[in-house]
Amino acid sequence: MLETTVVVIGCGATGIGALRDLSMRGIPAILLEQGGIAHGTSSRFHGLLHSGARYVVNDNESARECIEENMIVRRIGRQCVEETEGFFALTAQDDPDYVEKFLEGCRTAGISAQEVEVAKALRLEPNLSPQVRRVFRVPDSCVDGFRLVLHNAMSAQRHGGQVLTYHEATGIKLGNGRVQSVTAVNRHTGETVEIACQVVVNAAGSWAGHVAGMAGLDVSLSPDRGTLIVFNHRFTSRVINRLHPSGDGDIFVPHGSITILGTTSAPTDRPDDTTPTTEEVLRLLDIGEPLFPQVRQYRILRAFAGTRPLYTPGGASGRKASRNFHIVDHADEGLEGFISIFGGKLTTYRLMAERVTDRVCAKLGHSAPCKTADEPLVHDVDERTLKRAARFFPMQGLRLMADRLGDDLPGVLELAGKQPDNPLLCECEMVSMAEIEYVARQPSIFSLTDIRLRTRLGMGTCQGAFCSLRTVGALTEHGVDLELKPTDNVRRFLQERWGGLRFALWGMQAREMELSRAIYAATLNLDGAEHEQDC
Repeated sequence: MLETTVVVIGCGATGIGALRDLSMRGIPAILLEQGGIAHGTSSRFHGLLHSGARYVVNDNESARECIEENMIVRRIGRQCVEETEGFFALTAQDDPDYVEKFLEGCRTAGISAQEVEVAKALRLEPNLSPQVRRVFRVPDSCVDGFRLVLHNAMSAQRHGGQVLTYHEATGIKLGNGRVQSVTAVNRHTGETVEIACQVVVNAAGSWAGHVAGMAGLDVSLSPDRGTLIVFNHRFTSRVINRLHPSGDGDIFVPHGSITILGTTSAPTDRPDDTTPTTEEVLRLLDIGEPLFPQVRQYRILRAFAGTRPLYTPGGASGRKASRNFHIVDHADEGLEGFISIFGGKLTTYRLMAERVTDRVCAKLGHSAPCKTADEPLVHDVDERTLKRAARFFPMQGLRLMADRLGDDLPGVLELAGKQPDNPLLCECEMVSMAEIEYVARQPSIFSLTDIRLRTRLGMGTCQGAFCSLRTVGALTEHGVDLELKPTDNVRRFLQERWGGLRFALWGMQAREMELSRAIYAATLNLDGAEHEQDC
């Protein structure tokens, strides 16, 4: 049996933020995650680091939290954030009377909202509809959710926190009205581990209701599914919001070389209901047209969906449910040592983690202050290290690689220096052999999908058609074994990619898919190879 003081369940932004805070305050803690890092909602959203302007009319408290945390995340997570700023644009279909409510809300929340002449806005964003009536500049930014969670994990581990991915919590042992231990099963080996603890922090997102149920608790949690579209190119330099009450499909967010449009909102009974539909994709295009009239002509890479964990004790749902976060100490229900945290937004993850850690500290009689707003998640790369890296990596992808690797960069450089060459395996995202091999050798990496979440392998135009094959071939040549054999790794990876491709298969993307299918099934005969092995 393992022993610790606190077990955190869930490795989304809130859970890993709590582990980081606990570890920085000197409290021993172990985090359990049923999948890989950022398995759930934290990797399935539009990547907007909210200024709070979206919430100023209906939820001004959330808006104030957003702008404050926006500035903190920019500072501590520089490598995860692109400071794009944002526009709120009033279209011909929107109510002009809403503008004054919006501006008053921004003033109350302390959010800068400066009007930009429409002609100037169109020069800055030439693809924006010339029919927009008014435009306001706000301090929105873009954030890489995968990277933010990973860099929080790096920071937590530096301070002594432990992260056990692919460990699904299966039971919570109680005694004398208190939490005593948590049982988890390793989803790869089947091995069971029991962890004795004093406190459990339930930060399992949309699965938090299930986790609470293990302790005999019932919480009012309603998973809400949202679908998003990924376009093949970056047709806006800024976050573009529609200036009207929050609704479906009214935000365009640029990320690197792509643009994301989202999101929808629909209640669901399942936290893992992450399959979009073609109808939702078409509806999002309809809604997006008033901002970008050419949106139907832009190539769609894929669609994806995630579920939001909305806490609804009053019965509200969907857009009417509060986006604020809620902390529930279940001692009020007779169970000591079990705390749940629900709702909120990725933008406010650090604040949520601080507040729930404050509750834990109060229970433990621990008085150390929170320092998570002051210390960067990872160390900045100095110019000397970048110059050294330029010997092994292409200049155009150097800074991107350094930012995503964070504190792992020195290890990748050391590996690259030992190899005769360092070819690019993923040309779309500029990912080299040394980076992939270094990541693949980490004990928490079991599949190409795990590598993808660390490096962006397979997230470009080819969606893995070329780079997945190059990667398994190179890893095999270098003696790196993943959990599955190479052909099964490719099959599973491309099947996961197919899960988002199939809902937008028209135009150029349909042609790309046919090429991918030909490589997979005909040229390399992977299906046939498997059949022959079974005979």
